[in-house]
Amino acid sequence: MDSKMTVKDLILNLKAAGFEGDMIEKYLSCWKDGKIKEQLKLLSEKRASILDHVHREEKQIDCLDYLVYQIGKGKVTV
Repeated sequence: MDSKMTVKDLILNLKAAGFEGDMIEKYLSCWKDGKIKEQLKLLSEKRASILDHVHREEKQIDCLDYLVYQIGKGKVTV
């Protein structure tokens, strides 16, 4: 049997996903009004924002790896 999510559980999940203050309130308002499309839009926008951040961080890691590689090959000199 699948139980329904409580408001407390929903808020905890939103916080864990990176939602803060106003965005939590906006999501809860949509949730209470049964505006599923708006809920999904907010979740999708947050997901896209997090994914953009991950991609930026991955690029930074790639740059660091490249420098380590170049140093290992002796190609970075003073």
